[in-house]
Amino acid sequence: MGMLFKQMTIVGVGLIGGSLGMICKQQGLVGTVVGAGRRVENLKKAVALKAIDRYSTDLAEAASGSDLLVLATPVDTFEAALKTCAPRLAAGAVITDVGSVKGPLVSRLEALAPAGTRVVGAHPIAGREKTGVDAASLDLYRGALCILTPTAKTEPAALSLIRRLWEATGARVKDMDPDLHDRVLGAISHLPHMAAFALVNAVASIQETQTPGLDLQLYSGGGYKDTTRIAASSPEMWRDICLWNRDNLVNQLEVYAARLERLKALIKAGDGDGLAREFAQAKERREKIT
Repeated sequence: MGMLFKQMTIVGVGLIGGSLGMICKQQGLVGTVVGAGRRVENLKKAVALKAIDRYSTDLAEAASGSDLLVLATPVDTFEAALKTCAPRLAAGAVITDVGSVKGPLVSRLEALAPAGTRVVGAHPIAGREKTGVDAASLDLYRGALCILTPTAKTEPAALSLIRRLWEATGARVKDMDPDLHDRVLGAISHLPHMAAFALVNAVASIQETQTPGLDLQLYSGGGYKDTTRIAASSPEMWRDICLWNRDNLVNQLEVYAARLERLKALIKAGDGDGLAREFAQAKERREKIT
């Protein structure tokens, strides 16, 4: 593949950013990988794990001279980070991200990017419930989907560079309109996370009112564990995703709530046939996932 960028600055060296740095270093895709963040102990760990070459807790300093900036912190911090980094980037630098929300965010980044720099929105779909650079790995993206979200303003050469970068990680790269991305991910990722958070908290409420003194989670089998695994994800990250994808998510939560109400009505009515039909429909659809 050869070197794509001379120097990459990763803002937020956690699971996603750290894994990307690790792969770029191992494959020689980038000359120097600089990590930026608030916690020195985390950045030192990232150096030890060979996710970055060096670090700075001063964002502007970390961005100095870089021709690739990767925003990998919770999405609500992107704008402030870009404002700080922008003046220090190399001429013609590419600005990209790994955020789970795209529509409004990509247009904000494009509006803030200095003249001559190029913005390419990206979303590698490869989260794990373990966060932090400790969980970073060379194979995190192998076989995973990475969605790039070009707009009318996206420069083809920059898009091609970011596509090559993600292909080198082993990801399957697809292009998608930023607003469509938010509808799709709302339904297939953001909504399931809301369902998991709500389910864990519902069980806690049931425990308080119906089985006080008994820890219901001690009795959890596969059903509870499988459907709530993602509730262990980062609260800050999910707060930001919800607020940035608010309209889609409110609409999709209403659809989900209506489905729950439908099940409740069927159970209340003792409608066994109706329930079996609902379950069969869901089973058939779920079995199509390979």
